[in-house]
Amino acid sequence: MLMDMWWMILPDTEAAAALADRLGVRDLDLLRHASGRPWLLGRWRGAEVVTAEAGDVRVAVLGRCLLTAEALRTRIARVRDVREVADAVGRVAGSYHVVATVGGRVWARGTASAACRLFTARVEGVPVAAPGADVLAGLLDSGPDQEMLAARLMDPPLSSTALGGRTLWRQVWAVRPDEALVWERNGAQRTVRWWHPPEPGLGLRTAAEEVRAALVEAVATCTAGGGTVSADLSGGLDSTSLCFLAAARGEAGLVTLRWEGVDAQNDDAFWARRAVAALPDATHLVVTERETPDWFAGVDGMRLATEEPVAWARDVAKQSDVLERVAAHGSRLHLCGGGGDELFTPSPAHLTDLVWSHPMLVLRRLRLLRFDWRVGRTAALRAVCDRGGYQRWLYRAARDLVSPPPNPLLGRLDWQPPPRMPAWATPEAVRAVAAVLKEAADRCPEPLAPQRSLHTVLLQVREGGNAIRQMNKAFPGPGYAMPYTDDAVVAAALSVRPLEAGVPGRFKPLLTEAMDGIVPRAILRRTSKGRYGADFHRGLRRRRGEVLALLDGSLLAEAGLIDTERLRRALHTHAPASEPAFLMHTVAGEIWLRSVAQGPHPRTVQLTGGAR
Repeated sequence: MLMDMWWMILPDTEAAAALADRLGVRDLDLLRHASGRPWLLGRWRGAEVVTAEAGDVRVAVLGRCLLTAEALRTRIARVRDVREVADAVGRVAGSYHVVATVGGRVWARGTASAACRLFTARVEGVPVAAPGADVLAGLLDSGPDQEMLAARLMDPPLSSTALGGRTLWRQVWAVRPDEALVWERNGAQRTVRWWHPPEPGLGLRTAAEEVRAALVEAVATCTAGGGTVSADLSGGLDSTSLCFLAAARGEAGLVTLRWEGVDAQNDDAFWARRAVAALPDATHLVVTERETPDWFAGVDGMRLATEEPVAWARDVAKQSDVLERVAAHGSRLHLCGGGGDELFTPSPAHLTDLVWSHPMLVLRRLRLLRFDWRVGRTAALRAVCDRGGYQRWLYRAARDLVSPPPNPLLGRLDWQPPPRMPAWATPEAVRAVAAVLKEAADRCPEPLAPQRSLHTVLLQVREGGNAIRQMNKAFPGPGYAMPYTDDAVVAAALSVRPLEAGVPGRFKPLLTEAMDGIVPRAILRRTSKGRYGADFHRGLRRRRGEVLALLDGSLLAEAGLIDTERLRRALHTHAPASEPAFLMHTVAGEIWLRSVAQGPHPRTVQLTGGAR
């Protein structure tokens, strides 16, 4: 991963060409429109970039895929209009941006999973797009948006789609992951939908075949070219499957790594050892509990080069240690199993989607769930029969930001668990977030999918895609790949009928069916899942002083968003142990603000509301 890799897209206009001249194109990598004007500029030499030309058509694919320049040239040979680009590059495995110029019109997209994204802004009146919001903020000398920063304190988060594409930076906007950016010849901008969630109508076996094919191709994009790749081998089904897929390809040497957790009841280690025995040709690393860095280690002095706050900031010391260890064994790319839980564990909301078409089956399964979650019959029935739309859900979310949360099952039967603000959020922060949610509801945004269950899964998948994008910005050394967020894998997993993918008594049946014959059946029979709550609690206990030190001179408090005295009292009374997500979002926001203020191009932290 090239830490200084960046690029931006320009329309085919004289104003854009003049802007490029002022940016100093002679010092940058550059591709041109057929007119000769600058089209794509930045620094990407040595990165995964494939380009091709055919007449006045220019296409660049930036990211992880198996396309060659010749294969791309063949695909675009018949393109005559920007609307045809999507089909020309469709069904190519991997995770990548596609940027095209056809006769002066521009078409560009990221991935539906948000692992690759596009952001837009107007720089000196010229529309510009880039894969990072911070790149555009740097051109604009733009500062953080206070309202959006306040919104990042709540848990669970909302999609940027619901929030109208607003980002953490004023004057910078996000393109919807499922939409492509289009610039006409005069620079006029619009977006068009290029991706739609599949209809969840396939039987388990058919869907498993599609998942298997998509995962095989996704991992092939990681191992192609030889060398050495590495992968997490926690013992869970998701990471274990990726290890066996990588080993089966045989094109790259495989290094696996497992760090030991502190919970004696966590049986991940047992299953990891079984996987190791079945992968004799790989190099296996185990980091003992004594060697594993604590969560929250070093947060008081941490600075991260990310475009937004990241909840995994509490885990930076551990992830840095992982990358250093696999890099020492020659790894060029590290595979993570993130996203598997979301794809292969159907959301309880599928019962709400199907209650009217399969009432008896849904009620039987709801009965099992409400016993597990200790929910009364009336409350469960009311929730599963609710037909309220997404707009109404947003209005309710704005109203209930500081209300006690409902039983977790009731939230999971809705569009998503309802967001709440932490106890240490200021009244001003709560009002700001309520205003953001009401404004979003007023626009009546459509959900990420018509079905509540698919909306929930896509929200979580895009959180994972966003996380892997930020990790690749923050860490030196081997890049990260998260194959479960590749669009083809996501589409295949979402195509299954949820009642078949969520059979009581079976653990992730879609994944186990897909991996049959690749992962040993003895491993696929696992029905438990490792938990790492004890690691969080120990890390917080040991590193509480560092978290408290982070609050000294808090920029979040200076911006009027948190009450540090309330947070300090909560830390001393162990209250965050029962609500870890709130603490992680707050720590992430504080680290991000300090990184912005003290980075190579400092931004003001005298925050103001976002531009509309």
